[in-house]
Amino acid sequence: MTDEILSRIQKKFPLVAKPFEVIAKELNTTEEEVLKILNQQKEANIIRQTSAIFDTKRLGYTSSLVAFKIAPQQIDEAVKIINAHPGVSHNYERNHEFNIWFTMAVAPDSTLGLDKTIEILAKLTKAQEFIMLPTLKLFKINVKLNTTGKDEKKEKVKRVIHSDIELTPLHHNVIQRVQHDIQFVSEPFKALIDELNIEYEQFFSILQELQEAGVMRRFASILNHRKAGFNANAMVVWDVDEKNGEAIGEKAAAFSAVSHCYLRPKYENWPYNLFTMVHGKTKEETNGIIEEMAQEIDALSHMPLYSSREFKKVRIEYFTPTFAHWEQEHKNILL
Repeated sequence: MTDEILSRIQKKFPLVAKPFEVIAKELNTTEEEVLKILNQQKEANIIRQTSAIFDTKRLGYTSSLVAFKIAPQQIDEAVKIINAHPGVSHNYERNHEFNIWFTMAVAPDSTLGLDKTIEILAKLTKAQEFIMLPTLKLFKINVKLNTTGKDEKKEKVKRVIHSDIELTPLHHNVIQRVQHDIQFVSEPFKALIDELNIEYEQFFSILQELQEAGVMRRFASILNHRKAGFNANAMVVWDVDEKNGEAIGEKAAAFSAVSHCYLRPKYENWPYNLFTMVHGKTKEETNGIIEEMAQEIDALSHMPLYSSREFKKVRIEYFTPTFAHWEQEHKNILL
């Protein structure tokens, strides 16, 4: 039952007053049992967070994957400097000469912008070299670990057309609150409803509106990969023909073990432009999936980059003053 519940909460989370009652009915159990199991899994740190997952770009933020080449003896200090930026959500050491990989976002009202922010971090960390790898095309971003072992090897990735939206102060207030972890209680949204002083109906209507506009990707639980038994997660990079990049990217995204799939730019010192995150319980399993993908993907070459250390994995907190504070403190570094 635990595996079924973990699988269910990673998918479309019921946006209703009593979501765990809905899950319990689907799985032929009780709300009490679902809550008991979820709280046990949370205490064991298997469930990392349950909240809204937002599209950074649709919120007006500018972002990129970034790779730094840092001397081994300077990694610890460099990581402290990088992680102190509020726009860094993920940061890993990977098995390559470009050894520090992190995602960076800057706010819509940033005075420095993304390029200067990265230049400042490169200077502060004494990076020998760096590459910026913004998303040119997103094919898939959907972390769902196969906890039951019953998922099909392939899945259909839907193309979604988003509606336009003008974010109001109420939208901002909702976004600020639903980006944080909910508690596993019968009515997990009640405290938010009370804070916002609105009715459930209006609250869920706003979430639906944010989802239809693509601002909110989904509301779901994210598991701690290693604690959940998925110990071998590789960022696999592929050198594919840019003319056929979209067709190849769609083919790669169809693999269920792939949670993220993007096209990014190539450089003279970096020939790989298709990025896929592949999840497996063992290195052998993950390598097997990669080999299956290689049979179907028309690539000149590919390379799995395994993470040796995880330095940071958090959700960015949107519409907070921390971004402006960081820029104020560091704006004169490049002078």
